[in-house]
Amino acid sequence: MPIAQPLTENPIFPPMISHMVKIGEETGELEKMLGKIADFYEDEVDASITTLTSIIEPLMMIGVGLMVGVIIISTYLPMFKMLSLVK
Repeated sequence: MPIAQPLTENPIFPPMISHMVKIGEETGELEKMLGKIADFYEDEVDASITTLTSIIEPLMMIGVGLMVGVIIISTYLPMFKMLSLVK
């Protein structure tokens, strides 16, 4: 039984994978085709990680800025209250 047949029957695998495995089996270049599939998905994961990082980075900067702001306000607010009592 060819490897591509169970891949085609299982809905988890995209059609591209089963087609490339089938072509690799027919041409005798299954190793190359599996390498190309792995490279494709590796590039896809790298692109997703880059996009996610570019989205998360500004949000982290805003979060850190807010935390620093809260610390500064919580430090200076008692000082301002003491100054108002002195006057």
